[in-house]
Amino acid sequence: MKLAAFSVFSAVLPSLVHGSSYRLSEDWSGHNFLSNFHFETFDDPTHGRVQYVDRDKAFSENLVRVSRDSVILAADHKTKLSSGGPGRKSVRIRSKRQFHSGVTVFDIRHMPEGCGTWPAVWTLGDNWPTNGEIDILEGVNNQPFNEVTLHTSKGCTMPRRRRQTGEVQETNCDARANSNTGCGVKSADRSSFGPRFNDNGGGWYALEKTSDFIKIWFWSREDPSVPSDVRKGSAKISTGKWGKPTGYFPGDDCDIDKFFGPQNIVINLTFCGDWAGNTYERSKCPSNCINYVNKHPEAFKDAFFDFAGIRFYESGSGVQSGGNHDGILDGVFEKVI
Repeated sequence: MKLAAFSVFSAVLPSLVHGSSYRLSEDWSGHNFLSNFHFETFDDPTHGRVQYVDRDKAFSENLVRVSRDSVILAADHKTKLSSGGPGRKSVRIRSKRQFHSGVTVFDIRHMPEGCGTWPAVWTLGDNWPTNGEIDILEGVNNQPFNEVTLHTSKGCTMPRRRRQTGEVQETNCDARANSNTGCGVKSADRSSFGPRFNDNGGGWYALEKTSDFIKIWFWSREDPSVPSDVRKGSAKISTGKWGKPTGYFPGDDCDIDKFFGPQNIVINLTFCGDWAGNTYERSKCPSNCINYVNKHPEAFKDAFFDFAGIRFYESGSGVQSGGNHDGILDGVFEKVI
């Protein structure tokens, strides 16, 4: 997220060669998906026009729907809001466990779209920004391009030229510099965010984190270049066959193990706030952001995530898979929070 937050992925593997092979460790999908997450209900740290609700309210108000192969996380699209009342009801979830280095693949069929929306899929370390933040999917107001970004404490920088398909936005990852823009990379793929992402049936985002680098890829659902191991959800994957990532963040001038502690996954949808609100007028959206969110609930019928699943992969042998969502799993996961 562009501004702050709280609690998340430590690099414990020795220096890995680029293009490592990994094995499936866990698959969160369908009815087991939400058992791996807490619902967070604190005030939005990015000052959005949002009211995050707990698990029971999310289900009772139909903001969360789960089936065998689909998890819907939505915002309220029926209620007009009073100017002095709470914001639009939505969901923010955080993984119960923190995880180590490896590969995480997010299979997403639909993301929230619409003026005023600010959806994000990201990871976060304890004691922000000391233990880092990795923004995997993030954008506002129907922008056509996803942005992948790192946020850290002072001392982590990225080269301007690197092997990636995205466009460098900033090179200083320090969250206290440049109004916390972080060291971002804008995707060159117009189907990586917003309405076009949804029109194409979504796609896959993948995060690879080692002691040496962080990489983030995106493939649209119908992209013929989607790696077969990603499309099939294979038990074994090889990132060396995936081509250039959208964003490549090498550790040459950023000690990955120092700046990124154990990470939690966070998925949320807010409205307006520090980014969507401040760029609303430039997005050619009607009215102003707060009034629009308050008075036009019908505009948010497509403001929802549809997750087919999240898969975790680790390097080496001795991989465990499945169950034990309340314990500590050797390999990928660090601890329960």
